[in-house]
Amino acid sequence: MSTAIAKQAHAVLKNHPRDEPSALVNVLHDIQDEFRYLPEEALRLASEHLQISTAQVFGVASFFKGFHLKPRGEHICTVCMGTACHVRGAPRLLEQAERDLGISSGQTTPDLQFTIEEVNCVGACALGPLVIVDGEYNGNMTPHRLTKLVNKIQKKKGK
Repeated sequence: MSTAIAKQAHAVLKNHPRDEPSALVNVLHDIQDEFRYLPEEALRLASEHLQISTAQVFGVASFFKGFHLKPRGEHICTVCMGTACHVRGAPRLLEQAERDLGISSGQTTPDLQFTIEEVNCVGACALGPLVIVDGEYNGNMTPHRLTKLVNKIQKKKGK
């Protein structure tokens, strides 16, 4: 077991009562907040801490779309593919993000800086096409503006 992951996971778990299976979802949220995903090692430690089977922990972690079992980037680029955004050019935005970052939707860059994802709708149809980067809504997006936004984030990291 990786001592770094175990150490961080133990620090998270100490904030939750032992032998309390009902705390599982909260534990998973806190672990994901710490690591940006749910490392297998941390899930096994959560299982021990809460005194529930690893199958239960993995079942809940894989059931909810909000939990991620693979490493995710520091910056999340979400392209809305809802009907309003789609007809206004969202597919071109997704293609641009994939070109700019050299990865496909659902993937993370090797340096763990960016993850691209697409969602069916975020309910902000008047802003379409819409790209959400690190929780910030960027409406009426164009491929050119998206490239500038990605470059700006990459330059900040380089400093």
